[in-house]
Amino acid sequence: MTDILNKKAKFIFITGGVVSSLGKGLASASLASILQCRGFKVRLRKLDPYLNVDPGTMSPYQHGEVYVTDDGTEADLDLGHYERFSGVPAKRTDSITTGKIYQRVIDKERHGDYLGATIQVVPHVTNEIKDFILSDISDEDFVLCEIGGTVGDIEGQPYLEAIRQIAYDLGRERAMFIHVTLLPYIPTAGELKTKPTQHSVKKLQEYGIQPDMLLCRSCCEIPQNEKRKIALFCNIREENVITALDASSIYQVPLAYSHEGMDAQVCKHFGIDNSQPADLSKWQHIVDVLAHPEGTVHIAVVGKYVQLLEAYKSLGEALTHGGIANKYKVKVKWVDSEDVEKDGAAAHLHDVSAVLVPGGFGQRGTNGKIMAIEYAREHNVPFLAICFGMQMAVIETMRHLAGVQNAGTTEFSPDCEPVVGLMTEWDKDGAKQIRHKDGDLGGTMRLGAYECCLSPDSKVAQIYGSQKISERHRHRYEVNLAYEKVLNENGMVVVGKSPDGKLPEIIERPDHPWFIGVQFHPELKSKPFAPHPLFVSFVAAAIKQSRLL
Repeated sequence: MTDILNKKAKFIFITGGVVSSLGKGLASASLASILQCRGFKVRLRKLDPYLNVDPGTMSPYQHGEVYVTDDGTEADLDLGHYERFSGVPAKRTDSITTGKIYQRVIDKERHGDYLGATIQVVPHVTNEIKDFILSDISDEDFVLCEIGGTVGDIEGQPYLEAIRQIAYDLGRERAMFIHVTLLPYIPTAGELKTKPTQHSVKKLQEYGIQPDMLLCRSCCEIPQNEKRKIALFCNIREENVITALDASSIYQVPLAYSHEGMDAQVCKHFGIDNSQPADLSKWQHIVDVLAHPEGTVHIAVVGKYVQLLEAYKSLGEALTHGGIANKYKVKVKWVDSEDVEKDGAAAHLHDVSAVLVPGGFGQRGTNGKIMAIEYAREHNVPFLAICFGMQMAVIETMRHLAGVQNAGTTEFSPDCEPVVGLMTEWDKDGAKQIRHKDGDLGGTMRLGAYECCLSPDSKVAQIYGSQKISERHRHRYEVNLAYEKVLNENGMVVVGKSPDGKLPEIIERPDHPWFIGVQFHPELKSKPFAPHPLFVSFVAAAIKQSRLL
């Protein structure tokens, strides 16, 4: 604690009330980006109250996408917003859950660190949360911490107590509370209702926290008299009641919040000169391209979680980024791979200019993915496969071109021709990594950033402009290089491998206009102002294909 008192970092805590899914993560990311545009250095953190150790073993239908950082942390999808908007790489010390907190407390108790004390939520759990929030801070000007869930959730109470204590310890000149609420519009009454916001703030005050700013989500403009009413009853300044209107694109949000004065009021709270406005030109450029594209291109994503698009959050954004780089709007056609199994690939893919098969776990919908891959290969449709999608692309070639009918993955059957199998040992940064088949699900993964060496004459080397890259992984199974020769004989070339040459990372088909499969997740490193080169090239190929239709 003494160490952090001697540093300059100011802490902004973002909480939410009334209902979930109000966009706290997007608000945090947007504010961080605006502060960056004012020249400040930022850090973003997520505190998730659920009891899981991390979201790695949670169903995508429960929690959406699992975001993976360079250091191999499996985290909430909000960390993806943070990275995309700020460009600051997230780390293990930027994501915590109640599961991790209690795990640490119990480990310390078993080790005797508490010297026989009775372990309690206050102070032991809250101290652990405070240690997380205040750790690993260097020269950041602002640390933004988003508290998951809504005020009143029983799981979130220790977090609210912890941030209350931090504000007390540091002094209010170094801490700020922003509360995100909903102002529902009642059509029959013809007006916005402020009472849910008032109740939410009152609940927050019960925990000893007085918000300094309210971010009010609304479908329409908030009249000034309503802002005045909210300010009066919630005990905050009128100019700190910020309207958060629904936006057609998430990339409009930083501009909208700055226009509302959000960053100016944050600076005012901390006594920082705000006479010069933020330079938001990079965001204005992105919004202008999205508003006035040169055309539209249709790309199909054939997956198994398409009923919940948050399962593919980073993927959808990366395609948008590829479109921005090409000054085109990408319209994604989300196709359920089980529907492809029932109806055939042509029924769903005949009207698109490119096909993408993403990652996934489990056997359901697998044949539909293979059918989509076969369709893209045979009809020369630009094709990108990611993680599990690459494994299915290899299996498709082995079955349909090499004639190995029982080619498969040991993930589903121990009796198949093991074209894809479980790797239990590999090298990372010169150190041997060992996994066991029966280990915990979260412990058998190849997670985080790994280097990859590219064949100099490959399409991907041309796309990246380099023969050595680093990309993020999240998978258990690997393509078996024992079949590399058979793949080569059937037009599929392994053009990217791990530095030790043991793990295949990228395949492509030189006989196809654009056919690439990658074992990693390139979408995790794409940003609107720094689109991932694979998605830029893929969208460009789709645009070229659309002109042939």
